[in-house]
Amino acid sequence: MPSTFAITTEAPFGVEAMFDISLDIDAHVSSMAQSGERAVAGVTTGWIGLGETVTWRARHFGIWFTMTSEIADLERPSRFVDRQVRGPFRAFTHVHEFEASGTGTRMTDRITVASPIFGRLAERLVLVPYLRRLIAKRNAHLLEALGRA
Repeated sequence: MPSTFAITTEAPFGVEAMFDISLDIDAHVSSMAQSGERAVAGVTTGWIGLGETVTWRARHFGIWFTMTSEIADLERPSRFVDRQVRGPFRAFTHVHEFEASGTGTRMTDRITVASPIFGRLAERLVLVPYLRRLIAKRNAHLLEALGRA
């Protein structure tokens, strides 16, 4: 059974700006520098759109992984969904939601992940904590990048 968790980030920027930077391949690559992540196939630079795919190559847990994601749903500027179509997980879905808040935008990341080995135990002890930290760092990087723009 997959594990699902959510991370909410408050941003002092408009909904459209947060939505757009979240679909920007170059911003994603920059935010994942610590894992050496890069886009190697599909849309490899600029903005990715509905039905398009990107193949990522990155090092996590000291192991190189390749994962292809597709933008499966896109409702600008409030929501989009990327889903693993090929890669290391039994399942991986990332729902990105954006809504105006009193100070800018509330961005919510909802991630559902199913471990390829050891099921819920690996998800609970390793994958979910790791992904929470990874997404929080990514979001902080996106906010920093928008602050510099």
